[in-house]
Amino acid sequence: MSLLKGYATGGTIHLVINNQVGFTTNYIDARSSTYCTDVGKVTLSPVFHVNGDDVEALVYTIRLAMEYRQRFHRDVFIDMLCYRKYGHNEGDEPRFTQPLLYKAIANHPNPREVYNQKLLSQGIVEANLAKSMEKQFKELLQRSLDLSKLQKKTKLDDFKEGNWKGLRFSTPADFDVSPDTSINKKDFVSLAQKISTLPTDVVFFNKLVRLFDDRKKMLEDEGRLDWAMGELMAYATLLEEGHPVRISGQDVERGTFSHRHAVIRLEDREEVYVPLSNLSDQQAKFTIYNSLLSEYGVLGFDYGYSFTAPNSLVVWEAQFGDFGNGAQIIIDQYLSSSEDKWKRMNGIVMLLPHGYEGQGAEHSSARIERFLSLCAEYNMQVANCTTPAKFFHALRRQLKREFRKPLIVFTPKSLLRHPRCVSAIQDFTKNGFAEVIDDVSAHPEKVSRIAFCSGKVYYDLIDRKEKENNTDLAIVRLEQLYPFPKKQVEAILKKYANATSYLWVQEEPENSGAWSYILRVMRQHNLRYIGREESASPATGSHKQHDKEQKAILDEVFSSQLVPSN
Repeated sequence: MSLLKGYATGGTIHLVINNQVGFTTNYIDARSSTYCTDVGKVTLSPVFHVNGDDVEALVYTIRLAMEYRQRFHRDVFIDMLCYRKYGHNEGDEPRFTQPLLYKAIANHPNPREVYNQKLLSQGIVEANLAKSMEKQFKELLQRSLDLSKLQKKTKLDDFKEGNWKGLRFSTPADFDVSPDTSINKKDFVSLAQKISTLPTDVVFFNKLVRLFDDRKKMLEDEGRLDWAMGELMAYATLLEEGHPVRISGQDVERGTFSHRHAVIRLEDREEVYVPLSNLSDQQAKFTIYNSLLSEYGVLGFDYGYSFTAPNSLVVWEAQFGDFGNGAQIIIDQYLSSSEDKWKRMNGIVMLLPHGYEGQGAEHSSARIERFLSLCAEYNMQVANCTTPAKFFHALRRQLKREFRKPLIVFTPKSLLRHPRCVSAIQDFTKNGFAEVIDDVSAHPEKVSRIAFCSGKVYYDLIDRKEKENNTDLAIVRLEQLYPFPKKQVEAILKKYANATSYLWVQEEPENSGAWSYILRVMRQHNLRYIGREESASPATGSHKQHDKEQKAILDEVFSSQLVPSN
């Protein structure tokens, strides 16, 4: 990553404390290369190998590395060959697995003794001075230890200074309702026209010109926007309000499903046009980068970037949702737990394409269940939006609160071009994000069953409901899965007082998706599960089998044989 435009740091100094211990694994069993720093050859970085016992050589090497980095802005590696005195830790017995090495280490003087003997042999210091310095240092350590024992509590420095000033940690009450993230209609339309208009003095690919013309027609003639426009408008409005936006991931400039087109390439020369960078002279900076093929590395970089820029919207998008598997360490160790472990907030957004369209096991599921199993203590937000407007408000909400939380969004694939997955302009210019969306077509007095769902399956359900002219079923969408919108759900249940049957409908297999989580948070309602049977694979590889399974889900929902919930 070191020389890539979107991830360059101006050079990093990699100081490798090479203690030759991989717990119980010898170095000859741990890698194929001669040196542990041979990875530096990939980026043509200079690598210095230095003996950890040679203090002056190490100091010289570090100074040389710093000068190189400052002059050439390139990575530098320092392989400091040393050893670990007590093996893996002080309680470990390394002689179990490395007896010869640790026999040598036991007889080897420590670095201070080595350097002291060198100075004595060169006549630079006297023996008495060395002993006096050692005595003074031990007295300093003892005074510090005695002082620490007098302290009853340890005060931690608050990180919410500098860029984080003015932000605070969240409270449970913050999630009862989302903030107002609407925008003035005149400003909204003006920005929408700007990002839908291409310059006329250069030549673009004709299909791109038609696409942008269609966007303008959608805006001006139909007064509604699709998913791509809803997303781009979230960025445009934040940029105009002074919030920088950074997006990275595989294929993000165009979008994996050719929907975003945030970067437009000219047809007759190697130049690009970026509509979101041409809004006004006052706008904040917009950057978007097609990333290298390392979800682990890129998500880790963007997570760190978001730490330094709490007033920016930082987005990482997976090419397909299941590609998040490659970044699972970052998700487990940082996104889900850093606020609990280190009291550090972060507002990164993860976009994970998800949905069952018969594309097979590898490109259907973003593993909703994995993220929900990591949710607790309001540590992050998990959303599965069904409309462009709700996605728009979810993104804007990230920077309109007084705190920061990671946001995981399961974004659609087929819905990107679904004729019903559009939002009217007023849906963007009024109110904000809705954690739950009620069934506006339902008459409460006629409803005997409520089907809760989330994401794409809603459109299959509503199509079938309208086709059958069904009046006894209300379809309720959970746009936000976590934090669970308990108050909003209770208000809807109260509204449908005549309902006696409650369903949870999902596309994913029973051991996947949101079901196990929903079963826990809504246990008192005795929900009935309707979805695919348990499966070791996220989805079938047969499109015919997929259609059969999808039809079976809908048939069961609309069956008159459903037993009422207790």
